[in-house]
Amino acid sequence: MKKIIAIAAFSITAVAAKAQNASSTAQQQVNLNLNNAIELTFTGSNSATGAAVNIAFNTVNDYANGVASNAQELKVRSNKKFDVTVKANAASFSYTGSTTPAPVMPVQGVLALKVSANGTGGTIAGGFSGYTSLTSSAANLITNGNNGGNQTFSVMYNATPGFAYPAGTYTVDVVYTATQQ
Repeated sequence: MKKIIAIAAFSITAVAAKAQNASSTAQQQVNLNLNNAIELTFTGSNSATGAAVNIAFNTVNDYANGVASNAQELKVRSNKKFDVTVKANAASFSYTGSTTPAPVMPVQGVLALKVSANGTGGTIAGGFSGYTSLTSSAANLITNGNNGGNQTFSVMYNATPGFAYPAGTYTVDVVYTATQQ
């Protein structure tokens, strides 16, 4: 009986060995060709153009002390470390109103900016941890920001035009530039 069981087990093993399928292997190399990429957007609009920031001067205290804006958040997505600069697109505000000739209000000394939150992993540059006057020349705002897909920072504007300018709307574009290192 032991011989029959041993022969049956040997026969099953032999049949199982013969029943195995043949196999073949193929291999392919996959290359990821990455390019440097960077994007700077306003989180409120999810685009490179942020919503207009309206700073209203309604009382004499506003004119005397200045008025600050709400925080404006920007997001950098970059696969390398980066720096951010800021500048006004002109040395003076453009004027819309009823005064002729149009008054000329300089940006420098009137419009200031500060970084109110920094989630970039970088360093706030210059004096931008507090309000610093903007000019039409690019100034370092954040240096050595970390690469990543959600590096955010927020800025606030503070305007102090004083009493030298008539009523109207004074406009200037503020330009932020993110550059990879």
